[in-house]
Amino acid sequence: MDISGKKAIVLGGTSGIGLQASLMLAEKGASVVAVSRDPSKAGDVPSSIRLGALDTRDPEAVEAFFNIEGDIDILVNSATGGSRAFGPFMEMDMKGFQGSFDKLWGYANVLRYGVSHLREAGSIVLVSGSPARRPKPGQIALSAVGSAVEALARAIAAEIAPKRINVVSPGIIDTPMVALSGDDRAKHYQNVTKTQLIGRPGDAAEVAKGIVFAIENDFITGTTIDVDGGWLVAQ
Repeated sequence: MDISGKKAIVLGGTSGIGLQASLMLAEKGASVVAVSRDPSKAGDVPSSIRLGALDTRDPEAVEAFFNIEGDIDILVNSATGGSRAFGPFMEMDMKGFQGSFDKLWGYANVLRYGVSHLREAGSIVLVSGSPARRPKPGQIALSAVGSAVEALARAIAAEIAPKRINVVSPGIIDTPMVALSGDDRAKHYQNVTKTQLIGRPGDAAEVAKGIVFAIENDFITGTTIDVDGGWLVAQ
């Protein structure tokens, strides 16, 4: 796909990975609609990026949003959906575990109402996470949700062809989702990446490059691209 001149919608597109994807698509000449529950987080963006507010967990709002936007070429969803539960499953608040699946329901809503507006040569990219296939202690909810996202993409790929759908799976990424600062932030990332083959966190732009690759490469669909610093293969 030649991204120049295309219309792209990026859900979760006003911070972190989604914002970097929005910026990269705009740099390549796309007209971008970057959407989240709080678009003010994006700060100043180029004129080729239009900001919008949407909660992907609200199916009626999602349907109305896509009806207004009309035909699109690129659909990216990196929205987290809300809070995420951590800790051992047997001790976990089950409402917290259930709430973690808001991400999956948000993705399902976006696919249900967005695919019909995607042109035949269009491309969809969802974002999962490395715990989907190699969870660490305390990541049962992340693993279950990420696995469901990847399974959804594989299952729906044949149904929507020739439209394409792929997943990008980030490892530990330095984004605003981690509230720590200064030395505490540095120590946190040093600790959580010490067993990786690439011993540092990724940055949002490195993941966004994986998203752009999945969009531009017309010969991939139904697959997952790992941008994880060697998370899956580290001992």
